[in-house]
Amino acid sequence: MQGNLPPEAQEKIEELQDLQETAQQVAQQKQQAETQLQESRTALETLDGMEGEAQMYREVGELLIETDYEEAYDDLEEKVDSLEVRVETLNKQEERVEDQFESLQEELQQMLQGGAGGAGGGPMGPGGPGAGGA
Repeated sequence: MQGNLPPEAQEKIEELQDLQETAQQVAQQKQQAETQLQESRTALETLDGMEGEAQMYREVGELLIETDYEEAYDDLEEKVDSLEVRVETLNKQEERVEDQFESLQEELQQMLQGGAGGAGGGPMGPGGPGAGGA
């Protein structure tokens, strides 16, 4: 069916597919960052309940290295802050990609409605992939 479409419409469809892939990648990155953030927050809460004299270790590659309470707490606090910024950035990126996707989808639908003269459900085709990616 894509062979009957004008080249501009085919380009728009390819752009939509690329945006859909980008949206999936951003969603995966966001999920990973949210998981790391939750784990780090849990570890920070656990440290809050511990005494400062407790013996602690941190993972460095394949090794566990002894560390003190203050250093462990500061490192975790910094990691939480960094991950919060990362998640917020990914949220904004996800919104931008969704907006671009919707805009491009509208352009394609207008192009197909105007250029194809209502050729038997053409505007519904791009709606299918869009429904899954957004």
